[in-house]
Amino acid sequence: MSYEAVIGLEVHAQLLTESKIFCSCSTKFGALPNSHVCPVCMGMPGVLPVLNKKVVEFALKMALATHCRINTYSVFARKNYFYPDLPKGYQISQYEHPLAEEGWVEIEVNGYKKQIGIIRIHMEEDAGKLMHDPHKPISYVDFNRTGVPLIEIVSKPDIRTPEEGVAYLKKLRSILRYLEICDGNMEEGSFRCDANISLRLVNTEKFGVRTELKNMNSFKHVQRALTYEIERQRSILEQGGKVIQETRLWDENKGITRSMRGKEEAHDYRYFPDPDLMPVVIDKDWIEEIRKTLPELPDVKKQRFKQVYGLPEYDAEVLTSEKDLAEYFERVVKWGSEAKLASNWVMSEVLRKLNEEKREIQECPVKPKDLAELLQLVQKGTISGKIAKTVFEEMYASGKPASQIVKEKGLIQITDQAVLQEIAQKIIESYPKEVEQYKAGKEKLLGFFVGQMMKQTKGKANPQLVNKIFKELLQK
Repeated sequence: MSYEAVIGLEVHAQLLTESKIFCSCSTKFGALPNSHVCPVCMGMPGVLPVLNKKVVEFALKMALATHCRINTYSVFARKNYFYPDLPKGYQISQYEHPLAEEGWVEIEVNGYKKQIGIIRIHMEEDAGKLMHDPHKPISYVDFNRTGVPLIEIVSKPDIRTPEEGVAYLKKLRSILRYLEICDGNMEEGSFRCDANISLRLVNTEKFGVRTELKNMNSFKHVQRALTYEIERQRSILEQGGKVIQETRLWDENKGITRSMRGKEEAHDYRYFPDPDLMPVVIDKDWIEEIRKTLPELPDVKKQRFKQVYGLPEYDAEVLTSEKDLAEYFERVVKWGSEAKLASNWVMSEVLRKLNEEKREIQECPVKPKDLAELLQLVQKGTISGKIAKTVFEEMYASGKPASQIVKEKGLIQITDQAVLQEIAQKIIESYPKEVEQYKAGKEKLLGFFVGQMMKQTKGKANPQLVNKIFKELLQK
């Protein structure tokens, strides 16, 4: 029997507001434990929550960017469960009346495009954080995160493979970062997801029994965890067993999922409207005002890069994956670089150096204007592409402009045909055996002769001119 996976993802994105969703405490990450708390987020008796308007604005931006239907009337509800990091004994969320519903995003995997539906986007508060002592059977709780604003984005069960799941998460993260409403940091927990996975027979409609996966804090972990869980369930079903509905944790060290607890249903949380919060009624004019503030989003920018700059699909996809990266590329082109050359260099040399040092594009020491100057030297034939890479390394390390480095080190490309012909002739005379082999049809040896020229000129010879000269001399 052949099975297919049915995957739905629940994404929690922490919003980049300065204060929490129902109080004025700071949302800043990394503060001393329990230093950003107050009676409201600690759930003290007699306190009243007040909704942060900026949270609603940010949530509306994401809803508009993902083609959702916005509900002008939504309600906050209490989600009741008891856990040490939840001081009130309930979490304020939305249930029956969420902020937005019925949206979608488009993903591309292995050359095919697919729409992934979004069931709902709603607002809620975060819980605290438990820290377990590695040496004693003791846990500590930090309530700083309690009350930090989240939006939960719940996908339809449209995802069929781990690769589609990762592509969907990357697309959501990209949109959130373009909107500047979430930093998307998975390691710090500001962008995290839970996965619901089940298997069913191919060409059937009925869903199988699902498990929920938690504790995945990177795209790599998500892909590995989904792959493992799909194979675990397939093995059970093929042996005639039954999958148990439960919540499982991903154990990265062992590369397995393990059971955490039985899976709760909605009725287990005993949702009811929060009596301390009024319904959220949104004016349609405000929605339109927010719509006008939306930036050019990744999919639209990608199409523009292909049409305006003539970039291939892959280049456009990489360059528009991050808003700041796209802006860096466009500024390089604005300062005079040819678009495809700029694309090649940003994707190879620039990103390589940044990845080595785990830095963001905003931290790149080589500014767009400086990179454009370097690439113009290549375009004009002043230096070769190979030398340009050496110059770039020094620019990155020292901050000096390309022209200064080229001048100081005497790296200007040799383009005098007479000079290069003289050197080429001497090289040919030094390698008679290779000349005979080339003439006998071993044309790959042209690269050998060009390499000898580059060695003698320390990479300064113009490669195109060198190729032309050797072809002419070797044919005589």
